[in-house]
Amino acid sequence: MQEPETSAHEAHEPEATRRAAGVTESARANRGWWDRNADEYQTEHGTFLGDDRFVWCPEGLDEVEAELLGPTEELKGKDVLEIGAGAAQCSRWLLRQGARPVALDLSHRQLQHALRIGGSFPLVQADAAVLPFADGSFDLACSAYGALPFVADPRLVLREVRRVLRPGGRFVFSVTHPIRWAFPDEPGPEGLSVSASYFDRTPYVEQDEEGLAVYVEHHRTLGDRVRDVVTSGFRLVDLVEPEWPDWNTSEWGGWSPLRGHLIPGTAIFVCERD
Repeated sequence: MQEPETSAHEAHEPEATRRAAGVTESARANRGWWDRNADEYQTEHGTFLGDDRFVWCPEGLDEVEAELLGPTEELKGKDVLEIGAGAAQCSRWLLRQGARPVALDLSHRQLQHALRIGGSFPLVQADAAVLPFADGSFDLACSAYGALPFVADPRLVLREVRRVLRPGGRFVFSVTHPIRWAFPDEPGPEGLSVSASYFDRTPYVEQDEEGLAVYVEHHRTLGDRVRDVVTSGFRLVDLVEPEWPDWNTSEWGGWSPLRGHLIPGTAIFVCERD
């Protein structure tokens, strides 16, 4: 799972703005951002994520309880693609269930962290919109805050995932809940008042002093996400909006107990290929 943070490695503070950003610019900016910020991200969030847990979101929803990919006992022997894997924590959990995971990420540095932690499964650096796999290679695919929030056209990713899934295959992905785009990205009381139009799809961009994007995140309304899923050839099985549990006292960027008890922070789409 991923969210914008200011890089400690930038020589100049990037400018935050809302402007258009296409497929190529978004991919280039986010590959560079995650390569620069992977160390900080894993240091800050590694304990929460664990080395071999499958956590869907900052709310802490765990696949052990959620079983969004299906009953845990049925994962054995399944070929599973994790997209936007980061340090591949979810793939490591899948391996322990007897599945055959493949962890894919755009960032080379994120995959170096996956290699550091270890695990006997393939690590692949590739763009989620151009998956380097044959048709029908996987039974399942999953993405916990990976790829989908950061691509200019999520349908490119969804169609690629559908292509590499076998008939009846399931794809489950989590993203920032679209309603959160209407609120400031702050964990405290200032993050509880609407400050922007929910219907403004203009991307959030951090750019350098020359105007080049160094981070891009894209907004889709809830209806947009549903249409993206359906027009890409999937059937939407479930839409999960995790509630904030009482045990979770941690803050993660704009996610916090205060906000989490009042407005949704995550949307999880459970999709199946016919």
